[in-house]
Amino acid sequence: MEIVIMEQMVPEDHFLRKVDRAVDFSFIYDLCAPLYCADNGRPAIDPEILFRMLFVGYLYGIKSEARLEEEVNYNIAYKWFCGLDLTQKAPDATTISQNRRRRFRDNNIAEEIFNEILRQCMAKGLVGGGILYTDSTHFKAKANKH
Repeated sequence: MEIVIMEQMVPEDHFLRKVDRAVDFSFIYDLCAPLYCADNGRPAIDPEILFRMLFVGYLYGIKSEARLEEEVNYNIAYKWFCGLDLTQKAPDATTISQNRRRRFRDNNIAEEIFNEILRQCMAKGLVGGGILYTDSTHFKAKANKH
């Protein structure tokens, strides 16, 4: 038997640790409260886990929800950041997609959440407001799009 402590598997200087220390994600519950019913149907995905996963996707350029589910399941730092246990599965891509397309479709709550996360990151110096310009050449290539 081997005892594994996830906390020890994510380096102290990992960027997601810096984000986790800088951002108080608890505000998400108050913003999402009107969208959730506490006593009807099966338990919903925890909104903090959902937005932490989506934030990982944006930070690391993971464009598809299926790929995001896979990456969170395989990457210990992502799993730790999302608050999942080592053996706990990430919410599946369909759950992520349906929440994004249904629960957050007719409101601006998701935008408010990301704006607040960004504001907190900027306040702690993790994100700058600079613009990056590049001089580049684009050409078609056979490449794996994953």
